Amino acid sequence: MVSRRRDRSQSDSNYQKINLIYNRPVDLAALKIFLAVAEERSFSRAAARVHRTQPAVSQAVRRLEVELGEQLFDRSSKTGTLTEAGRMLQNYGQRLVRLAEETESAVRELRDLRRGRVLIGANEAAVHTLLPLIARFRQRYPDIATDVRRVPARQIAVEVQQGSLDFGALTFRPPEGGLLEVPVGSDELVLLVSPAHPLATRQQVSMDEVAAEPVVAHNDPSPARERVLRLFEERHLPLRMVIALPSLDGIKRAVELELGVALLPRRCAITEIASARLVAIPVAGVSRRRQVMLVCRRAHRSHAADAFLAVAQEKKSAA
Repeated sequence: MVSRRRDRSQSDSNYQKINLIYNRPVDLAALKIFLAVAEERSFSRAAARVHRTQPAVSQAVRRLEVELGEQLFDRSSKTGTLTEAGRMLQNYGQRLVRLAEETESAVRELRDLRRGRVLIGANEAAVHTLLPLIARFRQRYPDIATDVRRVPARQIAVEVQQGSLDFGALTFRPPEGGLLEVPVGSDELVLLVSPAHPLATRQQVSMDEVAAEPVVAHNDPSPARERVLRLFEERHLPLRMVIALPSLDGIKRAVELELGVALLPRRCAITEIASARLVAIPVAGVSRRRQVMLVCRRAHRSHAADAFLAVAQEKKSAA
């Protein structure tokens, strides 16, 4: 019983000493030399394997023994037999070396653009403008994930500044400074109506005509929505927003069902317009081209973000 307690105590002591490796800088080169000796069961064969002299191999092992305060090899054995501490270090050391190699490989893949993620903040309408750019990026860098998150427009620039987002898509110049702005597309606000609506055959409508219609709107406030409301208020033409919905798809479906009309960017309804499920009509005094910009930090970007920015700037040059 006493012997068993002594063995357990010795094992716990070895565990604590080996565990010190995780709490201090590790000489990976020395650790790899030790593992080579442990696997070859010979200092001379290990020296040939790691392309070092035998004295250099012995010194590396001795440094580990001094650091741990434990003998790692049974010196009385001619076969390179490991002590209990040596077996424990071999177990931990193999894991540590594998982790170091995996880390090095992961960092190399990030640098070589074979891994990584680009995080973009945008509202629903901006996503439609971003999709062609994302498609180009995916063709060139298929191993990099693109994550577009729904973020309120006013919050986007702040999150980009703080590094929570790599990029943000905006239709207005943010007050926050120090950001790089890249135009990535444009869009136009139009009136969407069903093909059966009396206004469907018109080439253009007035703000007065829109104000007379029941409007289906998005219930998420945004700077773009406020600009439209302000335009109508300045003309003393309050909009009759009879239905508020949480998604663009819901709004478009409500217009198809003739529950009202909607003021949305044309690009949001390209599919429905092409298939004649909806009709887009410019509104005098409201419909104007608006620029969609990609904003990002001027420095401290990831390799993946740099690659995405380069594709966005190419698109700008080609436009």
